[in-house]
Amino acid sequence: MCKYFILALALTIASDQGVADDSHTPYAGLETREIATLSESDIADLAAGRGWGFALAAELNGHPGPAHVLELAEDLDLSANQIARVELIFQEMQEGAVARGAEFIAAERALNAAFVRGGLDATELAALVNAAGQARAKLRFVHLSRHLLTLDVLTMEQVDRYNILRGYTADPCASVPEGHNEAMCRRHSGCDG
Repeated sequence: MCKYFILALALTIASDQGVADDSHTPYAGLETREIATLSESDIADLAAGRGWGFALAAELNGHPGPAHVLELAEDLDLSANQIARVELIFQEMQEGAVARGAEFIAAERALNAAFVRGGLDATELAALVNAAGQARAKLRFVHLSRHLLTLDVLTMEQVDRYNILRGYTADPCASVPEGHNEAMCRRHSGCDG
């Protein structure tokens, strides 16, 4: 009986070790990144002023973004004046996002470099983390604030139409976003049952 217990214990330990080894691999390959916290595509998106999901709080709560409004200008029946105003908002957002994105990348690069260098103390770490956090907050503000400005340009009917066109309606069965399979969307939304 003792032999079986020892065998069972050895198998359990070996099995647990295999699980433990698998759980330590999710970051494998990321150690070669220029900045550990940012992929190459993250850096490219931030440098180009792309949204990076920073404005989802606005976008998904009825505050259209300038880029998507311009994409949907015809469907929203925007006037020439509205288009000009939204283009200006977008241009200012783009310029601000590129500048703040560069600051965020630099702050993350500095934080990464401090860990590469070693000898980091809590005071320096706090300063680096705060700088990265401030840079990220400023970048996010650029994106979110332009959603507020864009909302002021549109009529409520255009905002409602925008939300339908983007697939954000309260009733997912009322409309299917452009480019989606209607039957699949209706099934996933529980429209037919």
